[in-house]
This record gives sequence, C-alpha cells and structure tokens, in this order.
Amino acid sequence: MTRSAAFFDLDKTIIAKSSTLAFSRPFFDGGLLNRRAVLRSAYAQFVFAVSGADHDQLEKMRGYLTQLVTGWDVDVVRQAVAETLHEIIDPLVYEEAVELVEQHRAAGRDVVIVSASGSEVVEPIGAMLGADHVIATTLLEQDGRYTGEIEFYAYAANKAVAMRELAEQRGYDLDECYAYSDSETDVPMLQAVGHPFAVNPDRALRKAAETNGWPVLTFARPVALRRRLGLSRRVRLAAVGVAGTALVAVATSLVLRRRDR
Repeated sequence: MTRSAAFFDLDKTIIAKSSTLAFSRPFFDGGLLNRRAVLRSAYAQFVFAVSGADHDQLEKMRGYLTQLVTGWDVDVVRQAVAETLHEIIDPLVYEEAVELVEQHRAAGRDVVIVSASGSEVVEPIGAMLGADHVIATTLLEQDGRYTGEIEFYAYAANKAVAMRELAEQRGYDLDECYAYSDSETDVPMLQAVGHPFAVNPDRALRKAAETNGWPVLTFARPVALRRRLGLSRRVRLAAVGVAGTALVAVATSLVLRRRDR
C-alpha cells in the first residue's frame, strides 16, 4: 500500500515571518548579538515581510551572517531558543496552515516541514505542530561552538533532492503527495509532487503558478498555536526538548550554502 505526505515550507507558509530572524532579541539578551546586529536583523525582517527576499539579497545577507555566527556558544543558543520558542513562534502560526496540517493527518498522510532554516529551530516547531519529519539546514559545530560550516543547505533544488530521498526511505508516492510554499525558489519543491500549492506567493511564484495551473492559497490569520491546538504538556515538553539542539536562528536560511559532504 503506497503512502503519501504533505510537505510544508515554513516561513510565510506556516508562520507569518522569517523563523531565522525571529530570535534576534533572545540572542541579544543572551549576549550573542550586539545592538547593531539586532537592528540589522530587524531591517532584514522588515524587507522579508514586505517583499520577500530575492536570491541576491539572500546572498548578500549570507556573507554577513556567516561571519556573524561563527564561534557562537551552542549552549547559549540552545537555551535562548528553548526559553523563548513558544513566546516567539506561537503568535506567528497561520490558522489556515494548522487546519491543513490537521486535514492531511486525518487523511492518513505524514506531515513534513521543509525549510532552509536550521534544524535546531525547525525541529521544535515541527514538534509543536505534530509533524512526522523535518527537512532543514544542518549547521556544524566543534568544541561547543558553531563553525559557520554547513553539512546540508535545504534551499531551492536541494529541498526537492531531500524530499525524494525521504520519499524513497518512507515509501511515499510523490505523485500522491502535496506541497505548499510561498517562494519562487521553491518551484523545484512544488514540481516534485503531484499536488502543488502556492501559498501567499511572491510575484515570481504567482507567475509560475499561473503558468503551471497550480492553485493559489491565501493565509492571513495568525493564531496562538497552543490555544489553537490545545497542546498537552507532553507535546510542549517534546518541543522544548527538541529545541535543545537549538538553531543559530538569525543566520541559517540566509547564511547557508550546501557544501560537499
């Protein structure tokens, strides 16, 4: 019996902002960022929210943030994310996305979050949502500090590669699978499945959706996740536990580039 899954991008598809920039304040409070870096992150968040970030913008920020994150204390990052995960992420989750997650789970499909953000943030958010798997960027560390080097960058075509690998491992029939994203860079992700959807699409993705006949969805109702899902104490603890591997959240989706394994 074949299996299927629903693959969700994270930023501006499940949550209303950039997950990688949302933790600027906790990192400042933890001594990882100075005021100038926080202000720069806030500006990047504004640009992202208003117009999305194109490839050139991402590359420019990547260079800056790669340098910024190198040497960060992993334990401090983990603590910052674990302590503020619900406070920061809960109000950002789209109710429409939560409803889709519930519908796919009720239909017997696995739910997979696919994000260029680091696994240390994507995994706890996945736990909050009850996702079965996550595909995310993997950031390397050495002697308790981030090196700035990347094992895998879950961006653009790399997302589709990872989806196919997961489908082979889990027995998914990709023709029966669903995918949701807001960005033109995720066209390969949408092309990998039989049921692609553009969510709050940027201009380029909207054009691609029109060309390919993909449905366009609008998500506009952020909702407090714990109240919406009635999360149990067990699920909350699981999310915080996964956050123990916490992300260099300001950096990852803008910083990272896949390197040869």
